[in-house]
Amino acid sequence: MSYQVLARKYRPKSFEQLVGQEHVVRALTHALEQKRLHHAYLFTGTRGVGKTTLSRILAKSLNCQGPDGQGGITAQPCGVCEACVAIDAGRFVDYIEMDAASNRGVDEMAQLLEQAVYAPSNARFKVYMIDEVHMLTNHAFNSMLKTLEEPPEHVKFILATTDPQKIPVTVLSRCLQFNLKQMPPGHIVGHLENILQQESVEFDPPALRLLAQGAQGSMRDALSLTDQAIAYAAGKVTLEAVQGMLGALDQSYLVRLLDALAARDGASLLAVADEMAERSLSYNAALQDLGTLLHRIALAQTVPAAVPQDLPERDDIIRLSAVFDAEEVQLFYQIAVHGRNELGLAPDEYAGFSMTLLRMLAFRPLEDGSEPQSVGSTANVRNAATPPVPARAAAHANSAIAAATATVPARTAAPASVPSAPAKAGSPMSPARAALEAARSASRGQAAVAATAPVARAPAVAPAPKPERMVETVAQSDSLPPWVSEEMPDANQTVANDVHRDVTRETAQKKTEPINQQSDVTAERTRAPLPEPDAGLPLEISLQPLPSLGWDGNWPKLAAALPVRGVVQQLAQQSELVKCVDEGHAVQFQLRVPVDTLRSAGSVDKLAAALTEHFGKTVRVESELGAVRQTANAQALADRAARQREAEQEIQSDPFVQSLIREFGASIVPGSIKPV
Repeated sequence: MSYQVLARKYRPKSFEQLVGQEHVVRALTHALEQKRLHHAYLFTGTRGVGKTTLSRILAKSLNCQGPDGQGGITAQPCGVCEACVAIDAGRFVDYIEMDAASNRGVDEMAQLLEQAVYAPSNARFKVYMIDEVHMLTNHAFNSMLKTLEEPPEHVKFILATTDPQKIPVTVLSRCLQFNLKQMPPGHIVGHLENILQQESVEFDPPALRLLAQGAQGSMRDALSLTDQAIAYAAGKVTLEAVQGMLGALDQSYLVRLLDALAARDGASLLAVADEMAERSLSYNAALQDLGTLLHRIALAQTVPAAVPQDLPERDDIIRLSAVFDAEEVQLFYQIAVHGRNELGLAPDEYAGFSMTLLRMLAFRPLEDGSEPQSVGSTANVRNAATPPVPARAAAHANSAIAAATATVPARTAAPASVPSAPAKAGSPMSPARAALEAARSASRGQAAVAATAPVARAPAVAPAPKPERMVETVAQSDSLPPWVSEEMPDANQTVANDVHRDVTRETAQKKTEPINQQSDVTAERTRAPLPEPDAGLPLEISLQPLPSLGWDGNWPKLAAALPVRGVVQQLAQQSELVKCVDEGHAVQFQLRVPVDTLRSAGSVDKLAAALTEHFGKTVRVESELGAVRQTANAQALADRAARQREAEQEIQSDPFVQSLIREFGASIVPGSIKPV
């Protein structure tokens, strides 16, 4: 007899044998026991989690006849009746498995639905199982909607897919959906142990855990890898064979890397990297496994019981959890994760991997929990609330090393007025911190030599430093600013920082001032507030009332309310009423217009028509060219200026604004006040 692969030989035959899908088994079992059956089921999940297996078990439960042939719908199919045996063998005529990837058109779906109306030949239900249903076309989905919603009583649909997002919502709403989860590694290991014991195959438990990790949540993949491992190791599943087959990294390399980091031994780090290069091991997988190992070390530090007992490197994990601090483990984990993402940007994988290791060696959490002071007086101008950043220490590393190598021993005496950061007793100093200390000592020595040297004659006119470089100049100086004391407490330090920022801001503002009088005038006009409105606000309108029409004679108000647009609206709002006479049969309006283009015949006629409609009496409009004052436009500008003045007065008199001006020297930006 030909060999049958483990994935097919040990396919579960009942709900009890199914592994890792307890939530689906519970729902289906209760539905079968209570006879609350749905007409369409949808199983979703990644490959190898049991979608087809669940479909076959459900079909057997619906059509099982029992050992005596008198059984009914059950959650525990007997497995010996004609229906159960035929479904397991794949030859049951009323259980149709259809591959939607190769039968995805509307014609295939129409043929299936035509056969669905016929009663089953030798079963209780006719079950249609459509695998990879998301591959169907839109027309095929639309053709099955009506049948899927109200199928015949003897038809059950089971749909399976790995991508439910591609299924129309009209189909999803007609199905009972179950999402199958990925298999946990523990479930996979237990299932593999049971199968290998039945197959009488020797195995190493760590090898099964490695196979479970390689399966990535798929039980079928785990069984296929197990078949491959049995063939690779000639009938015995060993850890070395599985590592060689999967190309997995030996965890001893990672343990040696962490031991070298604990000893701060850069040569040993690079030696392990070179050894991995000789064996052509994957650096991407190495960083991935290193992150996993650091995660387990962090678990051992916080929750030791969470570390699996069957891990071959468990003793090393417990030992390393006592060697590293929790902050170091977190930092190394972050560097490993980011280093893996940056492998594609590195010149080659070896360079990216080795630089990631050197980064772990260079950056460590501070021993005393405080930020080291940089060269000169940088600590005096930096905000005291700035957190320590490893990148800032790295920015000074090159200059610090250069200064340390160029300094004579006589200059390394530090003055007693500058305290140094305390170090933890008995703890070695990192290379970056040693470089900073050397640079600080060099800077103090240079300051002492400069104090004893003769003063050189200064040039007649010294070039003024650029304002934008002022902060950097003060930060890199060897002495404190004259207004800052070395013994200044934290509160005074904050005040000194504020004074320094104000001086820098004023210097930058002076440089940007215009250099000629014309520019000064232009800038002053730009900053000036809006011009004051006329003293006679609101405008005094000369009224020409017409009692016969019930009009008070306020032309600006009437012009603003007329329902006109475009040029006619501009004519009405920018014109001034000169004379208005009621002649009995008609009303004569005499308007003065400032722009001749507004006096076109069409605009004047349209304005006359709007006035005629407003008064209900014929209106004739005549226009003349001249200066205007009492217009709707002028009235609107006057009202706007009045509102602006009221808004500015309200802001100026606000108690909160006055307190800001009085206590903090605040000022209102001209032109920024906008009335509501």
